[in-house]
Amino acid sequence: MGVISFIKSAVTLLKTAKKPTAKEYNITLRITLLGLAIIGTLTFLIRFLALAFQPA
Repeated sequence: MGVISFIKSAVTLLKTAKKPTAKEYNITLRITLLGLAIIGTLTFLIRFLALAFQPA
């Protein structure tokens, strides 16, 4: 893929892209925050269990 064809495809992408509505943005934000909360909770539980079962 040459530089010219990359620029053409990038321009085409930018022309067809549209700004998300407020509803779409809120849904994306909620899903992202939910994923972060789940990952954070799992990380906390794993660390807590690892410390709880560590020999003293």
